[in-house]
Amino acid sequence: MDRTAIILAGDSPETFGSNKGLIQLAKKPMITHIIGRIQNFVNEIIICLKDDSQMHSYSQVIPKETRLVVDEREFPECPLRGAYTGLLNAESDYSVILPCDTPFVSGRVIDLLFDAAVGVKAAVPRWPDDNIEPLQAVYKTRDATDAARRALEGSCYSMRAMISLLKSVRYISTLVIKEIDPKMYTFMNINTPLDLRRAETLIKRNLLT
Repeated sequence: MDRTAIILAGDSPETFGSNKGLIQLAKKPMITHIIGRIQNFVNEIIICLKDDSQMHSYSQVIPKETRLVVDEREFPECPLRGAYTGLLNAESDYSVILPCDTPFVSGRVIDLLFDAAVGVKAAVPRWPDDNIEPLQAVYKTRDATDAARRALEGSCYSMRAMISLLKSVRYISTLVIKEIDPKMYTFMNINTPLDLRRAETLIKRNLLT
């Protein structure tokens, strides 16, 4: 199975005052942590940017084989627009969509989701309270591209709107994922300076698998 990883890097929160994926974590841009953890599990990596102004900064830090694309301008800015752009440019049958602020994403979890997606249109992690993780999920690329466009054209801008248009979705319990990643670091987002300090501590103490 050919596999693409799509990383959404259009977010630039006021909390950090810069492109989130370029925030320094353990002396490396955060997005390079993600690339390093998934590159052996996929055939290509695409990073989706909000606009051309991000292109130079990201091109300076990512591996040369990683592709940079700019979000489609015909739709309002939102994660689904970035996902649609990545899916439109993906060359593989299946694509995992990731945010740029989960530096400890588990390659083994991604591998599990790719395997689970065979024969369906998506494999999406789901928590016991029925909340889902649409930005750490695997999609059948062409079907998801069509669903994303239909959602956007209908002025529905959430990832869940895209998922609702897919005919067959396999939900993977986070209890299963916890067997692979007991601390669930794969879902750890960096949203605040406190999150960043915690992530630094995990790396310094070598607590990651």
